Amino acid sequence: MNLFLKQRFLLTTVIALFFSTYADTSYFPSNDSWDISIPEEQGVSSEKVNKLLDLSFSDSATQSVVVIKNGKIISEKYAAGFNKDSHGTSWSMAKSYYAALIGISIDKGEIKSLDDKVSDYLEYYNDERSKITLRDILDMSSGLDFPTHEHEKMFFQSDHLKYAKNVGVEKDAGLKFEYNNVNSMILGDVLLVATGKKADVLFEERILEPLEIKSYKLWKDEKGNVLTYCCVDMSARDYSKLGLLFARNGMWNDKQIISKEFIDETFQLVWDITPQRFTESKRGYSLHWWISKYDDESKIFNTSGKFGQFTFVDRENDVIVTRVTKYDQQDFGDVQKWGIMKYLRWAGIENAIKIGRALIESGSVEVGTDIVSPTTEERGESKEFYEKYEVIIDSIADLSRN
Repeated sequence: MNLFLKQRFLLTTVIALFFSTYADTSYFPSNDSWDISIPEEQGVSSEKVNKLLDLSFSDSATQSVVVIKNGKIISEKYAAGFNKDSHGTSWSMAKSYYAALIGISIDKGEIKSLDDKVSDYLEYYNDERSKITLRDILDMSSGLDFPTHEHEKMFFQSDHLKYAKNVGVEKDAGLKFEYNNVNSMILGDVLLVATGKKADVLFEERILEPLEIKSYKLWKDEKGNVLTYCCVDMSARDYSKLGLLFARNGMWNDKQIISKEFIDETFQLVWDITPQRFTESKRGYSLHWWISKYDDESKIFNTSGKFGQFTFVDRENDVIVTRVTKYDQQDFGDVQKWGIMKYLRWAGIENAIKIGRALIESGSVEVGTDIVSPTTEERGESKEFYEKYEVIIDSIADLSRN
């Protein structure tokens, strides 16, 4: 290393150490206005940030990546044809958002405890399901029937809640982690009984409005049931706001949106090993959040959605990284409509996706007319991101290493 490079390295290191010691972690974005900072001003190496971006965009499915430290954007990148206002679709990242509403209802006294029986709120659970608690639901250990398709067939129904209500028990609650979409769909009905309001209204009033998130879609089925297990459309920056809310212990400016107690409860290691999903990496789970790293160095929790949607939260180091895949923003409402395509569910999930895509590409079915639904085309389906998952997680952790 020549003298110039050594001096530059030493200067960068000193700057990073200074700002990591004295960085202001009280900053919050206002409306759509974020402070943009160079990484070194927040105690992070630009080289490390660029490595993370390069890894993320080595997958051509990547639409957007936003990297935040101390509440400020230290880097963001968008694929050609997309920008900071482009929507992604969350898929199962939404599970974490609607789970937060349970925490808020506990804070407000509308729900007594995570250990309440679901049957305390839903009369139709006064059967073989009567011992299942809200905690069992949120930790994905309810013991409800668990087919190989993980109830993704529910997505093709006109009435998702009716489907969820009819799912019975397979095993005792609390014994085994099983990623079951029905668990999350039931949350909306619990919230309706506990508060008198639907989950989308609660999400708007209790989270989106305080965070000044204004451009979004909260998808519902044909019967008006909120899809609390999936499907919130918004920008990568706005997904990052939700991550920042959890990183800041439920605070937003001077308002406690979610209690720190519930955030602390969420950011614990409940299931330390989960069955492999999309990646061979070891991951954990707690209260509708995934855990991608949990050690003395850092604890990285994340929302996770089908095809490669993620918001990673390193609460101890005040780091948020959001990555979403390519999604065609849709202007035809937020109520699902399947038409003739509802019969595809009998083909099996993977076949239904393939056939559906083929019908859309051929023009036999028109999105927005014959079908209304969030859809991820093949160009938005991750491959390399999953293959490099462990390296990407280590790169996120590396942002906070001296």
